[in-house]
Amino acid sequence: MTAPLTPPHQPSSNGPWQTPSKWGGPGGPGGPGSGGPVESQGEYDHRSDLRRAAVVTVLVTLGGIGLGLLWVWLAPRVPLISDGTAVFLSDSEGEEAIAADGTFVLLALAFGALSAALVFWFQRRGGIALVVGLALGGLFGSLVAWRLGVWLGPSQDVVAHARAVGKGVVFDAPLRLGAKAAALLVWSIGAMAVHLGLTAFFGPRDPEPEWGAYPGWSAGGPVPGAGPGPGPGVVPGGSGAGGGVPPAGA
Repeated sequence: MTAPLTPPHQPSSNGPWQTPSKWGGPGGPGGPGSGGPVESQGEYDHRSDLRRAAVVTVLVTLGGIGLGLLWVWLAPRVPLISDGTAVFLSDSEGEEAIAADGTFVLLALAFGALSAALVFWFQRRGGIALVVGLALGGLFGSLVAWRLGVWLGPSQDVVAHARAVGKGVVFDAPLRLGAKAAALLVWSIGAMAVHLGLTAFFGPRDPEPEWGAYPGWSAGGPVPGAGPGPGPGVVPGGSGAGGGVPPAGA
């Protein structure tokens, strides 16, 4: 009678119920009492995406300062005139107010395309977090540009401005956005559209799946899905009712 190869007080290394080495058991890394769960790769990637989205939102919002300065500089002025009792448009058929809205919209589209291109250039990846960061940054940047343009533009107190310049003197109306709701969303919509297009055309592609060979293909085995092969003792090409080769001695 021979002694067992593995002592009874030590578990076998080939046991099917052995504790995995990566778990470490109680107190080990990843096990109960280890001081907290180990951060998975998915959680790390999620936090990294959120940080990048927050940085994109802040930087794009700061770009609204440039949009506001350009709007003040390029937007046409609406001329007003006072007769001493009321304020009127100097040119009743002028389209300066509509042109001011159009200037803001065109500049917002340009800033949206530029911000999307820069984000794609530095990140070289897509993801919902970056798109949300672009959208929020575009909205906040448009708000900053609008308020900055109004603040830096002509005075908002039209009556005081008319009294200051005098009767019959043309002066500029305050800078305003007529279609405010639509104009403030142009940057976000343009940025998302451009970023989506760049990701679709120049983004990284998913690797093609590798088709591995089934065991037995190289050895002449049956093709999967072709049905069961011939039974034992049946020669391929023979009939099932005695069409095969008769046994020896028959």
